[in-house]
Amino acid sequence: MKWYEPYLSVYDQSFDVEAMSSVVEEVRSGLSQLQSSQPVATVSVIAYNEEKHLLACLWSLSRMQTQYPVEIIGVDNDSSDRTAFVFEACGVPYYTEKRHSCGFARQCGLDHARGRYHLNIDSDTLYPPQYVELMVAELMRPGTVGVSSLWSYIPDENHSRLGLWFYELLRDTHLWLQHFSRPELSVRGLVFGYNVEAARKYGIRTDIIRGEDGYLAFQLRAEGKIRFLRNRRARAVTGYGTVSESLMSALWHRVRKYASSFTSYFTSKQRYEDQEDNLVKQ
Repeated sequence: MKWYEPYLSVYDQSFDVEAMSSVVEEVRSGLSQLQSSQPVATVSVIAYNEEKHLLACLWSLSRMQTQYPVEIIGVDNDSSDRTAFVFEACGVPYYTEKRHSCGFARQCGLDHARGRYHLNIDSDTLYPPQYVELMVAELMRPGTVGVSSLWSYIPDENHSRLGLWFYELLRDTHLWLQHFSRPELSVRGLVFGYNVEAARKYGIRTDIIRGEDGYLAFQLRAEGKIRFLRNRRARAVTGYGTVSESLMSALWHRVRKYASSFTSYFTSKQRYEDQEDNLVKQ
């Protein structure tokens, strides 16, 4: 059995506190035992209308295995569903961020983090037991200011395991090669951790639609090294929010994209250039 398979029983399911009572109790108990008043790391779970996924995410976090003191907090990005109720039922302290965007939600988590390190968690994603342990250990390495890990997709009737394996192999190889010269391009928010003090120096951009995580990594390069963690025990599993096309189409799209950006493996940039279509319209 894959480590994440138990969580699929409540993944993509409307929250029913009575029908899911045994899971809710396990999650509540597990998270309560993990919460520290003097955390080394803050795990913030950002959520916008994630009632159907949040319980599964918190369930995976409740089985965390780590030697480091942690705190787990939530950020409800002013959801219109029962996202806040899921946080409450599971005993997770959370904050409501009324301005909508990943940037605002991640900044809210950073603002309230008490740990030395901040791990942003996406609420539609499942995390293996040693994820936090491995990420924090990597962040503690001398000269390190940020760490990015990898992720897989949940196999389903539309996405075969073999197809996903080839797709992820290509993507992972590209991200690994790219991180040597341009680590900011290999960072993804769902598997990114960083030094809190350094991040607060720059803040998280809220005026762009996507890429707030990469831009933060771009800024953090001035403070230290952005490391790339390839350990499978730190590999998250998520849904298909970023893969809207068929695997074959997505694979071919990536081949063409990687071929056109081949020089990024060998050159770095000192200036970030905004794309007009990525700016939030005022």
